[in-house]
Amino acid sequence: MKGSEIRKKFLDYFAGHYHQVVKSSSLIPKNDPTLLFTNAGMNQFKDCFLGIEKRPYKRACSVQKCVRAGGKHNDLENVGYTARHHTFFEMLGNFSFGDYFKKDAIFYGWDFLTREMGLPKEKLWVTIYKDDDEAFELWQEVAGIKPERIVRLGEKDNFWAMGDEGPCGPCSEIIIDQGENVGCGRKDCAVGCDCDRFLELWNLVFMQYNRLKDGTLEPLPNPSIDTGMGLERITAVIQGKKTNFETDLLFPYIEKMARLARVEYGRDRKTDIHLRVIADHIRAMTFLISDGVFPSNEGRGYVLRRIMRRAIRHAKMLGFDKPILFNLTEEVVQVMKDAYPELSDSIELVRKVVLNEEERFFETLDSGLKILYEHLEKMKQREEKVFSGEIAFKLYDTYGFPVDLTQDILREQQIQVNMEEFERCMEKQRENARKHWKGEEEAIDTLYKMLSQELRVNFVGYDTLVAEGKIIKIIQNGLTTKEIIEGEEGEIITDKTPFYGESGGQIGDVGTIESQDFIFEVRDTKKFGDLIIHRGKV
Repeated sequence: MKGSEIRKKFLDYFAGHYHQVVKSSSLIPKNDPTLLFTNAGMNQFKDCFLGIEKRPYKRACSVQKCVRAGGKHNDLENVGYTARHHTFFEMLGNFSFGDYFKKDAIFYGWDFLTREMGLPKEKLWVTIYKDDDEAFELWQEVAGIKPERIVRLGEKDNFWAMGDEGPCGPCSEIIIDQGENVGCGRKDCAVGCDCDRFLELWNLVFMQYNRLKDGTLEPLPNPSIDTGMGLERITAVIQGKKTNFETDLLFPYIEKMARLARVEYGRDRKTDIHLRVIADHIRAMTFLISDGVFPSNEGRGYVLRRIMRRAIRHAKMLGFDKPILFNLTEEVVQVMKDAYPELSDSIELVRKVVLNEEERFFETLDSGLKILYEHLEKMKQREEKVFSGEIAFKLYDTYGFPVDLTQDILREQQIQVNMEEFERCMEKQRENARKHWKGEEEAIDTLYKMLSQELRVNFVGYDTLVAEGKIIKIIQNGLTTKEIIEGEEGEIITDKTPFYGESGGQIGDVGTIESQDFIFEVRDTKKFGDLIIHRGKV
């Protein structure tokens, strides 16, 4: 069964049980400053669970595109090295907002997996929260599962909370025993072991309490259901694959990249890691750019840049010395366009952004790697195991190496980066930049006042994240100029911009301004009267 068929079967099944099929929300969370990216199916329903928003339905299902990279939920460093870690993935979920509760949630989960997906009942196990006696009884009553296959676990594994306060409740996971041949081999291997033998498939969250400030749990007037199952994971199980990367959801990218690199997947561990990293990251890159995230040095854009540059480095390890990944984005569109037709509309933009980032990073990659390996060689001679945070910062600041890329390279040598030293260097740079901007702002205050009387900027950021405009003024060192040389900093004013200028306590946007001749990396945006000023570096 193809991954696309599983996706469709899931939605059709729950639609047949009176659930509203809801389209995936954007990877950029709407009105939720606590999240960097959408990382779960329930994100777009958060206000429904909190009782803030009322919708015309009480049952819903979705296949949500998710990214976990950066912030609290960060799988980036593990991607490529394990069978199931991803930056981008799809989450299947069914939800009840005060409608059905545990009994029906258990029935739907069990029925879909055993009847629709055809999983053998004798291979399935269940975990529940240690004190959830109701769930213990319902699993036996509804699913007919034997009590010895129901495992009680603690709060860390089987109790879910939206935060320190608010809705929370016990959860129950459906697990499949994949057999001893994929396990750790230990005699005490059982449900809860970190190996792949007992694989978690589907998490059912029974949202039945409200946690108060003092930790007290009070019953919710309308208990709700939130479930989540990774499409890549269930597809691997159904297709009998050892890793998610070998499913038809991800293998097309591995296959194409292996063909271009003239290597064979499955013959060499290091080569396999390179191919898996690229297969995962190319999906994340394509979807993030399509949803309006662009590479930069701040926030979401910086996470995207980290993903892109990590993929570029692994492409180089496969022997590529010029851009190649931008062509792979078309493969993503071909594989995913039926489920996400919006990808077809943005493919040209995606290709252009990826190509630009590849071209920029390939220019400095060799120089940066040379410095890194020189220091690595000195460390080996001195038998040191901690890499200088100052050198790691130099690689970041001068050669565009995100620190986790440096960590990724050093990980292969069992060497760590001195992150405290790196953070001190980073903070020093931030402080210098703040002083520089403040001093310059005072010096050119008169210039901005004059320009604000003759120039008009059309702000379109409430309607779009991307816009075409003309450069109407370039400023450098407090003076207007005709150009900024590559590598230098300055300010650009355009006649139209989607960038929000810092004001009213809200920080200014970051991103890029691009033309056929240059890329201007916007590191800050300021508002001065009606002017919107983009400050950055060519």
